[in-house]
Amino acid sequence: MSNLDLGLIGNSRTSALVDKSGAIVWWCFPYFDSDPLCCSLLKGAQDDPCGMVDVLFPEARLVDQHYERNSAILVTRFEDGAGNGIEITDFAPRFYLHGRMFSPSMLVRIVRRTSGRPRIVLRVRPMANYGREPAQARCGAHHISYTGSSQSMRLTTDASVSAVIDEKPFFLQDAVTLLMGPDETVDGSPRDVGRNFHEMTRAYWHRWVRNLAIPFEWQDVVIRSAITLKLNAFEDTGAVIAATTTSIPEAPNSGRNWDYRFCWLRDAYFVVNALNGLGATGTMERYLDYILNIIADTRDAPLQPVYGLRREAVLDERVETALSGYRGMGPVRVGNSAYFQIQNDVFGEAVLASAHAFFDQRLERPADRHIFHDLERLGEQAIINYNVPDAGIWELRGIKRIHTFSSLMCWAACDRLASIATQLQLPDRAQYWSIHAQKIHDEICARAWNEQLGSFASTFEGDRLDASLLLMAEIQFLPARDPRFVSTVRAIEKNLQRGDFLLRYDEEDDFGLPETAFLVCTLWWILALSHMGEKDKARGLFENVLARRNHLGLLSEDLMHDSGELWGNFPQTYSMVGLIQCASRLSQSWDNAY
Repeated sequence: MSNLDLGLIGNSRTSALVDKSGAIVWWCFPYFDSDPLCCSLLKGAQDDPCGMVDVLFPEARLVDQHYERNSAILVTRFEDGAGNGIEITDFAPRFYLHGRMFSPSMLVRIVRRTSGRPRIVLRVRPMANYGREPAQARCGAHHISYTGSSQSMRLTTDASVSAVIDEKPFFLQDAVTLLMGPDETVDGSPRDVGRNFHEMTRAYWHRWVRNLAIPFEWQDVVIRSAITLKLNAFEDTGAVIAATTTSIPEAPNSGRNWDYRFCWLRDAYFVVNALNGLGATGTMERYLDYILNIIADTRDAPLQPVYGLRREAVLDERVETALSGYRGMGPVRVGNSAYFQIQNDVFGEAVLASAHAFFDQRLERPADRHIFHDLERLGEQAIINYNVPDAGIWELRGIKRIHTFSSLMCWAACDRLASIATQLQLPDRAQYWSIHAQKIHDEICARAWNEQLGSFASTFEGDRLDASLLLMAEIQFLPARDPRFVSTVRAIEKNLQRGDFLLRYDEEDDFGLPETAFLVCTLWWILALSHMGEKDKARGLFENVLARRNHLGLLSEDLMHDSGELWGNFPQTYSMVGLIQCASRLSQSWDNAY
């Protein structure tokens, strides 16, 4: 049965998921949002084993699967009962070459003998058209080209080409290398290229991690989370995808199956904010370019909540029927209809994601008055829309209300624009934005506060709660010790807590009542408790979340609170961001650590 015990490999251009059997079960080629050559993750158990790249090693057991230290290089080891062993090393090349980043749409797989005389089968079965048909294979002397509907992938290898095509077993004498990428000639022998790419990719990640400003405690958690976020940032344009997958259900047979291979401005803000906190500012600089170009693209049109990797505005949603879905639980959706929803929190998140660039003097290109005036257009939209009904942060498809979180983010847009104007020595603009921020603040406090609940409500004049209210202190709308915030946290605990986790809300939506805990909501709860001074409770809850990560330290979007099983798209940037934020907030300082 499929599960989310998967490892992510990638290079900020392409990425893939590898399961515990060493099979590449998900790989969209050449980019995050492309047709998946490897799609067996979304095929039911009854389907044939196509859409994957794997190594068959009869009667072998998994010995270990881990990442090479401080890297995105995955190692999987097997042994059989006769003393034969192999090791599979998987990665996507990423390193500096000739003064530029070299990160081709390529995966490298090195299969090495570790003991005995193992006999293996290399099975390469890419699919095309979202699992509708096998990719057509065409053999060369040392390569196989696999052609699908729009892209051709070339496997260059020093293994026997006929053994790969015929899936014939052979004795592994030393090692074989598989280079899977564009249908182009590889310069050099596969063995030498694979070894060099491995060494240089490992060196790149070691340098990148060495420059992170990490907390004293939970260093491995923060490093793995930061690398995962980096892999989900599309370097070519600056877009940040929400997750690597599409259509992993939020709960079993729920129909809550969505395509997350796009850039939600909200999710991207949280990613940029987390990486900035670690000193990894390059992602923010590229994302700022992405946002500014979207602002220029839209002119006076409303800002969408989600865009494509290359700033595509239209992300038409369709169902791909050839794939039965994760564990057979379809539908498999491609595209996302959220692009035409009204979500008024996006103005604040776009401004918040950009604000750091006006204050950080380390940046190569600090933001200036021209960028500020571009962002002011978003502020004007926030002023117009802060009390207008929308779909909200949880993207309700059939309901529009004035969502408190959307109003909070519109306030944040005006508040941060006032701070930026002060930094740029523009007192008139600072005053203008401060006045509007105060007006929105006053209205939120008047209309979102519910006296009977003793809490802020999820909507103006509402009587229900949602977990996004936990961010009130985080975005500095209220001090953490403000009685209104403290009582809101208590009300959320009372209504949304399930075990040691939180639901995002507890009312019926388009698909009924939510069944699973939304992991980032629990992490927001931990941050709120930390703000309120309840660090012991927060640390206990954080350790409980850490125990739910898979064996490689990764989290999906959702969790079944009773069984602890992970559900939802994977790995989810929201969840990995929350791990970084909580570890950084709760860790003891380096000064007092030893």
